[in-house]
Amino acid sequence: MDDKDWELFKQQLNRKTGIDLQLYKEQQMRRRINNLIQKTPFKSYTTFFNDVVRDKQRFADFIEYLTINVSEFFRNPDKFDQVEKDIIPYLLKRNDSLNIWSAGCSIGAEPYTLSIIMKELTPSKRHRILATDLDIEIIGKAKRGIYTADEIKAMRSDRKVKYFTKTPDGKFAIKPEIKMPVDFKRHNLLKDRFETNFDLILCRNVVIYFTEEAKAELYANFFKALKPGGILFVGGTESILNARQIGYVTYKPFFYQRPLNE
Repeated sequence: MDDKDWELFKQQLNRKTGIDLQLYKEQQMRRRINNLIQKTPFKSYTTFFNDVVRDKQRFADFIEYLTINVSEFFRNPDKFDQVEKDIIPYLLKRNDSLNIWSAGCSIGAEPYTLSIIMKELTPSKRHRILATDLDIEIIGKAKRGIYTADEIKAMRSDRKVKYFTKTPDGKFAIKPEIKMPVDFKRHNLLKDRFETNFDLILCRNVVIYFTEEAKAELYANFFKALKPGGILFVGGTESILNARQIGYVTYKPFFYQRPLNE
């Protein structure tokens, strides 16, 4: 699997899906794809790609593998405790109806977590939660809202009982009242236009394979997408090194704010 084959594979992938691997760390992403191809009889990226696109399910599985769709409800509970007890109440003091974006929402656990928090904090208010992901198949799973016990393991037992219905096969279906505020859309963070006027944006554990240049542009675009005073919540290993240069102030570790008065 040589460099020429790799370049051709990247072109094929971009044409088919809109995923531009030029914006991802090459060494890490190439190693990830190599690990997958080594489990197959194929000897090049392009022969593997040409084969996998023939089968809709295999291709969907490949894209899910590329986009690393791993998530669960209340992932990193201590951080969501901060969201529930500090971040959301702070934002509600300024706007009683919030516009929230879960970017790279994966299976929907994060936006539904936010929906549960908002229902408990403001049961009579309606908020908008935009949930986006690059992978159209994973968005379909998110919309269905059916989860395994592992995917809700970090949630308090009273919330499991209140917001889920047990399915005949032992899984957990999110209730319609939690689904309703969430608006799922396909969106490519490295290519598509961003909406604006968000009070809170979450982008956690999404940028692991992005180049530094792509990350810098992404965080600058998030800054523009926030309202003055709005907050960006990133993953536990994703400190924004040039946050001050972009214009952010640190609200708390891993929470970055667009200043109220710029």
